[in-house]
Amino acid sequence: MTRALLHAALAALAMLGTAPAGAQAPAKFDHLSTGFALTGAHQATRCDSCHVRGVFKGTPRQCASCHTAARRIASVVMPANHIPVTQPCESCHNTSTFAGARFSHVAIAAGSCASCHNGSSAKGKPANHVVTTASCDSCHRTTAWLPATFSHARVAPGTCASCHNGSSARGKAANHVMTTASCDSCHRTTAWLPATFSHTGVAPGTCVSCHNGTSARGKTANHVVTTASCDTCHRTTAWLPATFSHTSVAPGTCASCHNGSSARGKTANHVATTASCDTCHRTTAWLPATFSHTAVAVGTCATCHNGTSARGKSAGHFVTTRACDACHTTSAWSPVRPYAHLSPFYKPHNSGVTCASCHKSNSEVATWTFAAYKPDCAGCHASRFKPDAHKKVDSPTILYTVVELKDCSGSCHTYTNSTFTTILKARSGKHRSTDGGF
Repeated sequence: MTRALLHAALAALAMLGTAPAGAQAPAKFDHLSTGFALTGAHQATRCDSCHVRGVFKGTPRQCASCHTAARRIASVVMPANHIPVTQPCESCHNTSTFAGARFSHVAIAAGSCASCHNGSSAKGKPANHVVTTASCDSCHRTTAWLPATFSHARVAPGTCASCHNGSSARGKAANHVMTTASCDSCHRTTAWLPATFSHTGVAPGTCVSCHNGTSARGKTANHVVTTASCDTCHRTTAWLPATFSHTSVAPGTCASCHNGSSARGKTANHVATTASCDTCHRTTAWLPATFSHTAVAVGTCATCHNGTSARGKSAGHFVTTRACDACHTTSAWSPVRPYAHLSPFYKPHNSGVTCASCHKSNSEVATWTFAAYKPDCAGCHASRFKPDAHKKVDSPTILYTVVELKDCSGSCHTYTNSTFTTILKARSGKHRSTDGGF
């Protein structure tokens, strides 16, 4: 009877496939109404993969009912090398994929890791694991196998090599300082590096017994040539900076070391000199250097201050042939001394006249505006000459020319007539370069 009903149902479904265009298709079947929701890979699985030979009633709902070998329903089954377990599949797996299973270790008793992690049931200690009888959870965590943390709390000081021997655990590297001291003399359990070595028991002057380039780092190839012990200049707290005491070095013998080979010498752009280093430099600091100009002859500055041997005049310097010390002092380059005019034609002017009033270019030599009248006042002021104010004869009017009065401080008398023999009114030159105006 049941089989007849099934055949009738299948026949009805087949007829639906040929129903007319106006006929309504049946709604999609809601599998959740059966009490078993289709999730993950089950959504894409054919109905007859689970409902074998059209049998709907009694289809199992537990994972193991299908995912176990020799079951009625063929499916992916638990492999032979699966961890022995009594928990249901969904404790670790989900319906999306079997890969990436997650196992909760909440109910696992501490120290019982090896009951599963024994290399057969689950991954155990690799062949190169540190030799130990401690439980896995002494160092590893269930959230991640690495990094592992080992508590050295119960390890006796000085027994590091019982594990750190290069076999059980990492030991001294091939280039390690030669020593019989225990690892914890320099290293810490919190971090292998940086290592700290106490030089407390090391006798002064014996540094090279270790610092010889083999046992420990020694002098570099470019080190100052010396037979002195390392601790003469270096400290155990830090290799650099190094300090050297020049106390016993005779004055004037600097170049015996500071020759560019044994120690730093004069640079290529150093002032050309045969003087000893300590003439200008100090042992406390190379710079600033101080030079005594006491023995330097006045006016010879440019023999050094020529821009090659020592700093010379800058590109924008006032154009002059005078020696540096005409304006500058050896104590300081600036400020300069007051400028002294050497020209015999120079006359002091009033305060309103600036250097640039006469020196139109950046040069010590001033250019005469009206060169025909030099070196008199008109050489600069010819354009300011007013003929009407300089009458030579009143009637008929005869005026003085610039040439006649080119020296403004000269006489400009008024005569009776053009013979210029009788002075009508005597006038002495009244213009002075120090006046505020003419």
